[in-house]
Amino acid sequence: MEYKWTAMTTVFIATLIGSINMMIILIAIPAIFNGIHIDPLNSFPYLLWILMGYMLVVAILLLSFGRLSDMYGRVKMFQLGFLIFTVGSILLYFTPSTGDAGALEIIIFRIIQAIGGALFMANSAAILADAFPADERGKALGINTVAGMSGNILGLILGGILAIFNWRYIFLVSVPFGLIGTILSFYKLKELSIKAVKTKLDIWGNLTFVSGITLLLIGVTYGLIPYGNNPMGWNNPWVIASMSIGLISLILFPIVETRVESPMFDLNLFKIKSFTFGILATLLSALARGGAMILIIILLQGIWLPLHGYSYASTPFWAGVYTIPLIIGMIVMAPISGILSDKYGPRWIATSGMSLVTLSFLLLIVLPSNFDYIELGLILLLMGIGNGMFGSPNNAAIMNSVSAKDRGVASGMMFTMFNTATPASIAIFFTIVVIGLTQRFPEAMTSSLASISAVQLAPLMSNIPPTGALFSALLGYNPVAGILSTLPASFVALIPHSTLTTLTSTTWFASTFENAFIPSLKISFYIAAIISAIAAILSALRGEKYIHNDETIKTDSKADLNPQPLESKEK
Repeated sequence: MEYKWTAMTTVFIATLIGSINMMIILIAIPAIFNGIHIDPLNSFPYLLWILMGYMLVVAILLLSFGRLSDMYGRVKMFQLGFLIFTVGSILLYFTPSTGDAGALEIIIFRIIQAIGGALFMANSAAILADAFPADERGKALGINTVAGMSGNILGLILGGILAIFNWRYIFLVSVPFGLIGTILSFYKLKELSIKAVKTKLDIWGNLTFVSGITLLLIGVTYGLIPYGNNPMGWNNPWVIASMSIGLISLILFPIVETRVESPMFDLNLFKIKSFTFGILATLLSALARGGAMILIIILLQGIWLPLHGYSYASTPFWAGVYTIPLIIGMIVMAPISGILSDKYGPRWIATSGMSLVTLSFLLLIVLPSNFDYIELGLILLLMGIGNGMFGSPNNAAIMNSVSAKDRGVASGMMFTMFNTATPASIAIFFTIVVIGLTQRFPEAMTSSLASISAVQLAPLMSNIPPTGALFSALLGYNPVAGILSTLPASFVALIPHSTLTTLTSTTWFASTFENAFIPSLKISFYIAAIISAIAAILSALRGEKYIHNDETIKTDSKADLNPQPLESKEK
């Protein structure tokens, strides 16, 4: 009884600091770039790698680390992860350079952080599954979800406050959490896992999977960067080659796994219905949610908040604050749904959750662009409740469906699906939006300039690329002010003062961007709703409660002496 809560506390800290680290970066990017003297609007590769690099590295390493944990011990890998993550955080705080060198150093140190994050993320669910009996895992994973959502809120608040004082504090805040987690994990965690002692390192499986995921996600990342005269890089030969080779490697991966002596991933796990449908539902839910949530933040930062009088510099922080109903919904429902799934099974609770997420996307489609915040807040609360109802039961069902010796790789697969689908989702929805902006933004810009008798500025303003407009909205920048600052003073002097005041106001660019952005946003929400509905169907198809037949469950003190196997049931 004492140990399972010790394990929960340690894993809770890992999840908390991981989520703080993700959200604090999103809020503090402008402060970081100002601190190292980089213009984010002209440094897309740096911007993308600082925002997405952590997620990409974690996605690449999770499955391999999960299998290595099954072989050598989950607690050892978890401890190593905390240590590496803390070292990475310290290096980020002491980033010595500025300019391009400083940006590269931050990316490298973030990769070190990500290696540590992947090690403890790959083992978090498995350590909880080892420590808690089968009939309490939903509750345990639900409480751990609270850590992730609480970390999002703390990340928003800390990022907004610390960025005011010094951008380095944004990374320093991770250090005390990392030190506490490292000490706790080394002195309190016990190795309860059943090691796969006869398993050898699967070199070919690791090569095909890691190279495939790496090349595919690198291609996806650089596909978002303008290439030549094109607003995005999907026709860049290097992007095409990277994604093609990556896909070929991933196609070869299952073939290799059926032929090696000790595969890194046992494909027989996909014969378990609860595991297969749970993993697929995880993939689709992340695919629907990842990019769509970024677009909601862009809607707030780039349009709604400026139109309601918020300065561009303050919009990243307030956009985070205004998405708190989503987080509250998940914090409230994750532990409740976990407890209910322990008692009644995950099938219909998780399915109902994804159905609510589908409904919330449909409500976002009909939401007017001049909405009252209470309308958006209620939709986000509904979405949070749905995600909370889905996440804990679904994750518990996945962990319950595999044997104790496979929990590491199952945990790695579960989080690999999430961390791979999220950047892929961002790429899909950003592409939809950029295509729409390419078609509508120049016309919207010309029309807006004509309305304030400033058509002579159209050639200059049309130079704002759609990707630049999108990232301006995401980062809290007014690109119009940036363009005007680059013009000769003699030219700016010819522009009427009233026109300059209008152009640099918080509302002019926001209203112009709104006209080009909203149609693509609604298309994205349609696609997210369809993907969420498919995830709900897959969740319903998983069958009734299923627990792997090597489980034991303790119902009273006598059960310690004579544990009884929990019968497997799959319908």
